[in-house]
Amino acid sequence: MTKTALTLLAASCLVTMPAVAQRTTIRATAIPTAVMLDGKLDEPFWTTADSIDDFRQREPLEGVRATERTVVKVVHDGDALYIAVRCYDSSMRVVRASQLRRDADLSSDDNVRILIDGFNDRRSAFVFATNPNGAQWDAQLSGVDDLNENWNGIWDVAVSRDSAGWAAEFRIPLLALRFHAGTNPEFGFNVRRFIRRKNEEDLWRSYGRTQGFYRLNYEGTITDLGDLRRPRDLELYPYALGRAVETEHDSVGRETSGGYLNGKAGVDAKIGITPTLTADVTVNTDFAQVEADQQVINLTRFPFFFPEKREFFLESSGQLDLGTPGRVQLFYSRRVGLDTSGAPVPIVAGARIHGRLGPWKLGLLDTQTGGADDANDAVVRVQHDLFERSYIGAIGTLHAEPRGQGVERAGGIDIDLPLVVRRTNLEPKFWIAGSQTPGVPGTPLAWRLSTDNPNDLFDNFVALYRIDSGFEPPLGFVRRTGIWETTGHSDFMPRPHALGIRQLDFKIIPEWDIIANRTGSLGRVGDWQSAWFEWRPFGGDRENGDRFEVNFQRFLDAPADTFDIFRQVKIAPGRYWWSRYELQYFMNAGRPLSFGAFANWGQFYGGHSTELELTAAWRGGGHVIVSTDLIRTTAKLPAGAFTALLSANRFEYDFNTRASLLAFVQYDNASERVDFNVRFHWIPVIGDDVFVVWNSGYTTEPLSRFRFPDTRALSRPLNGARARSGAASPAPLLDPPTTTRARRSAPSRGGLSPTAMRRRWSRARPLAAHGSQGWPQPEAFLGRGAASQSRRGS
Repeated sequence: MTKTALTLLAASCLVTMPAVAQRTTIRATAIPTAVMLDGKLDEPFWTTADSIDDFRQREPLEGVRATERTVVKVVHDGDALYIAVRCYDSSMRVVRASQLRRDADLSSDDNVRILIDGFNDRRSAFVFATNPNGAQWDAQLSGVDDLNENWNGIWDVAVSRDSAGWAAEFRIPLLALRFHAGTNPEFGFNVRRFIRRKNEEDLWRSYGRTQGFYRLNYEGTITDLGDLRRPRDLELYPYALGRAVETEHDSVGRETSGGYLNGKAGVDAKIGITPTLTADVTVNTDFAQVEADQQVINLTRFPFFFPEKREFFLESSGQLDLGTPGRVQLFYSRRVGLDTSGAPVPIVAGARIHGRLGPWKLGLLDTQTGGADDANDAVVRVQHDLFERSYIGAIGTLHAEPRGQGVERAGGIDIDLPLVVRRTNLEPKFWIAGSQTPGVPGTPLAWRLSTDNPNDLFDNFVALYRIDSGFEPPLGFVRRTGIWETTGHSDFMPRPHALGIRQLDFKIIPEWDIIANRTGSLGRVGDWQSAWFEWRPFGGDRENGDRFEVNFQRFLDAPADTFDIFRQVKIAPGRYWWSRYELQYFMNAGRPLSFGAFANWGQFYGGHSTELELTAAWRGGGHVIVSTDLIRTTAKLPAGAFTALLSANRFEYDFNTRASLLAFVQYDNASERVDFNVRFHWIPVIGDDVFVVWNSGYTTEPLSRFRFPDTRALSRPLNGARARSGAASPAPLLDPPTTTRARRSAPSRGGLSPTAMRRRWSRARPLAAHGSQGWPQPEAFLGRGAASQSRRGS
């Protein structure tokens, strides 16, 4: 396996980079005054502006002309780009539009996305999207497939509808973009339209199945932009926070802390150092508006990986990455502002610089924390361009303890070579890192060598890891140390277009994840610490957008110590092999009422367990969205039996595109509590936000006098309710291995329960489609050219 990866890497390095295909352009028309956004496109300059309408299908029929006409035009003034997208439709009564909220999942609706690569270097871009309701969604793309959906730009859009279709009118301020100033610069550009009822994906450029919207080497170009200047801008974002906390109690109703009122104020600033380099500064940072995580019951002996949600760390976060998210990372931003126990500590101030200087991409971060931590954390990341989209890079991180107690360091280098060989994607990649920790001799190392081959008919991936004992980057994340690990898969996905099936998905060769002792060998089963294999004899996507899978799985876990799996049920040391079966069927999100079902059953740690999950969502097409997710796991093990129950319910009411009310009600019987998170969000002006957040938790213990839903429980909120919900402060870095609160989209693959190991929608996930319940939802059948995000991190 190692030999295979090395051979592919060596062969890939000898490939000559292909010339970029002939670029298609659209001319931007200069206008003297700003546009009044109304979506009607009735100003005279729209009539004379240059246009493009040659849209081709990527799904379902590659390269065939789109079934509905789409026309795009671009104009500009001295402050902004204005982009008009006219979506003609032969049946407006069945156009799907259910979302209104900012950053909602638009995959349930008809939608359009525009991509702007301001540097025109095919390495990064900003993405802006809307639906027929005018809901706003945006993201920042860097590298091959690092799509940061949490980035929020300041821009606007207006839409209109008539009997012939719908139209979107975008205003993208130049301050929201990054570009080289000068006379007539060119921007990389692409437009994508998705027709929900047909599951049809249409693109102006990059419509091949091995290409896709985010394959920037096939993008088009905006020309005739005139004399563009991006001033050295200064944007200030002050905030004020008022908080009221009730008296907190334990599960039997005893008071644990008194209530209080307090307030807080701070400021964030964005400074344009150069047109291509930006500095962000934060003082007295607070994250009270961060939304709640969805609960997960973790039936493994390994912790879950939590994604970052704090806005200061999100923009250009991909520029500070080195490693494999969820496994080994040199910089994991949730290590900043959290102490060693996972409790939040205040961030007194922080600064970040990110952007480009010629062929160099730079990322610098420095923060000072207060409270008991009182430490300084710093990160420096550089990347240098190679070939068309490749790079070689390095990173250094540092954690300085207060009062000279010691300095922890880590550093690494990486090289990424995304290639196109005979119209197929091939991406060899290598990284190596080391850490220095006081009290740990030497410099323990970690490295990974991988080759990815994501294409439509075949999708292949193989990776090899080595992680030394004692490897501990101070600002990073390491799931396990002292190991060898290999992961990989080989999927075969023909397209029969028969019996209502668009594309099948087979795993004849099983997908695998094997971990062995560092002193052992991956080639000897006796040295394995854990292993997971999955065969898929039948699976695929239907023409109507539904997804189905039939899977067979084989597991190994060899715990060296006893661990608690659920409450008082313990797993003894030993070597456990077991087999499981899995069925799943999920309807596409475009239906007004959609359902999903998942069943996984079989052996489990010497016993037997069955997991059932039912999901439902109602999207009325107006202002209300309601969804529920119920998971029930029953297990009979030699050490005892248990039933784990988890319920997550969500209610959303959108007043309009700038005001929404979200409510989460979550319950799990592991902690015997129910948690409420209610958040009102109002955007009075684009760029300003008002949040009103309420969080509380109540006990459901059967013997408690104040057991919810008894109304007496309302006077006895639990201690830690606010922190558990994750809304008023960052969630812990890692929870104990019994009950973990995390987003369902980021499970640790080291866990060996069916709950942690399953990978819903494990085929091709659109990089920008994340469902309201925290896991990716299939928007269109985007094929392997989209480079499934879940695969690439394996």
